[in-house]
Amino acid sequence: MNEFTIIQKYFRKLTYNNPSALDLNDDVFFDRKNNVVVSTDTYIEGVHFLNFRNPDLVIKKIVRSSISDLYCKGVTPKFIFIGGSGNSKTFSKKNMNLVYKSLKQEQKKYQFKLSGGDTTKSNKTVFTITSLGYSKQIVQRNKCKNDDDIYVTGNLGDSYLGLLLLRKKLFLKSTKHRKYFIQKYYMPDLPTKISSKLLKFANSSIDISDGLLGDLCKLINTSKLCFRLDVKKIPISSKLNNYLVKSNKKKINFISKGDDHQILFTSSKSNRRYIKSLSKRMNQKVTLIGNLTNQIKSNQIMYNKKLLKHRYYEGYSHNF
Repeated sequence: MNEFTIIQKYFRKLTYNNPSALDLNDDVFFDRKNNVVVSTDTYIEGVHFLNFRNPDLVIKKIVRSSISDLYCKGVTPKFIFIGGSGNSKTFSKKNMNLVYKSLKQEQKKYQFKLSGGDTTKSNKTVFTITSLGYSKQIVQRNKCKNDDDIYVTGNLGDSYLGLLLLRKKLFLKSTKHRKYFIQKYYMPDLPTKISSKLLKFANSSIDISDGLLGDLCKLINTSKLCFRLDVKKIPISSKLNNYLVKSNKKKINFISKGDDHQILFTSSKSNRRYIKSLSKRMNQKVTLIGNLTNQIKSNQIMYNKKLLKHRYYEGYSHNF
């Protein structure tokens, strides 16, 4: 079974149709009565991050990954709670000083407060982060509409190339470029500016954590719609583009591998002009990459007017 089968088969019934649980089919818990929005994520060494040799960078990665779940709902995170498990090596004075400095920097950058958590001893390093914010409304998954445009913020793929570098799966001669991609892996640029405006135009949204195509399928999975995507329109950085050209690699193999933490959202065609203007005004890259429709029976990914087989690019999923 994969993680989604487990949720549907064993845990969904236990919500007893609590509307705040959103049928366990979203990234957050939303208590509409009290305007409370909560998200929780667990990060395991060797699965969600390679190791704990750079604790200052790892803590930034997992914090940004967690609060990204709120930003993609149009919610500003106000508090976070951190549960950490590890051994004496994990929680050494040197590591804790680095973690402290990084958390302080992240709090200053994103204006949230560390408000609690837990520490336990274990052989493997594991962190669980709960993020909390307040809002009267959120942008949910599975609220897409027929003929919606599909948008994504920022660039995709830089984080994956950074991961390949860390895993020593490839090598770049330029130290500057190596640092750039590795930094994108550890410190994704969260689209905080446009987050506060999402409620004005987004019908549905999700953050890209497991990969563009996999997360898009989650976004629309109960909407009975299919997507059409144009690979050429999917935004990548000039540095990634240069690498793909020089190494003769395919773009499709890099833009749906996860850890981008950009916002993927859908919106009515009538909002195109407004979104384009807002993007320019906020200096936030927002790209129209496709559309949703009920006129086709399966998802379509186009490249140079050719239909690609997308099952190879679905992104990451926990399988048991």
